[in-house]
Amino acid sequence: MKQIPFLHQGSKVAIAAPARCVTTEEMEYAIHWLEEKGFVPVYDDRLFAGHHIFAGDDDFRASVFQEYLDNEDIDAIWIARGGYGSIRIIDKLDFTYFLQYPKWIIGFSDGTVLHGKLSRLGVPSLHAAMPFYFANKTLEAKQSLFDALTGKPLQYEIPSNPLNRLGMMEGEIVGGNLSVLYGMIGSDTFPELDGKILFIEEVDEYIYHVDRMMHAMKRAGKLEYLKGLIVGGLTQIHDNAHPFGMSAEEVIAEAVSEYNYPVCFGFPAGHFDDNRAVFFGLNSRLIVSEEKVVYLESLSF
Repeated sequence: MKQIPFLHQGSKVAIAAPARCVTTEEMEYAIHWLEEKGFVPVYDDRLFAGHHIFAGDDDFRASVFQEYLDNEDIDAIWIARGGYGSIRIIDKLDFTYFLQYPKWIIGFSDGTVLHGKLSRLGVPSLHAAMPFYFANKTLEAKQSLFDALTGKPLQYEIPSNPLNRLGMMEGEIVGGNLSVLYGMIGSDTFPELDGKILFIEEVDEYIYHVDRMMHAMKRAGKLEYLKGLIVGGLTQIHDNAHPFGMSAEEVIAEAVSEYNYPVCFGFPAGHFDDNRAVFFGLNSRLIVSEEKVVYLESLSF
């Protein structure tokens, strides 16, 4: 993995919208938060552009993001929000210059597209809360983002889950939103999973579709050779009038039941207020015991 400098007082953080449109009001809190932490937010009126549901048409969004990718003075790019749209522009982006001067790209949800691309390029990234709804995030989530950006190793302890499979997993974490990953299978933005720890989270899906996506991943050979599986938030999951008969957690546990690696459910990352930062591409260790789960992030490249 390439080494990326961590942020310090005066570091410049660009806010970019590669997917859905945003308003000034929706960005206001995060902009002030950056300033309070000693960072310099970088944005202009283009952040608030609109084209149907998107923050400008595909070429427009790609050009703004490209400008920030290529700008050596920008220390990080914070994805404004998720929704949908990054997959429409990812092939328009040129990472050639970025690879010479890499910077942190921060986000989750639809940002999984960018995380996948960066993983393929050997560049670490940061799965964390985005400016949209940032005011609603827990103090722990906000602090974890600041700690991650400034190079402090992350450590969380969470309660055990009855569906957990005990053991210790260590390696690079990759992944993101399950639906977005599912939509990237077979492309050069789908991360290499063999020998990695897979993280997944989901929002606003039906249980049967979670089952479909997990079995598609399994049939594609993406789940067999993991070092471990981390399941974050499964938020606003729906069932049909005729119940599926299993929870989303049980569906995921069943899909990986024949494998021997550790599995952790209920990790604090995803579409909820306690969305804590997780480094993708850096060495991590997760100890899953009967009493609790301990997550440790090493910042060695």
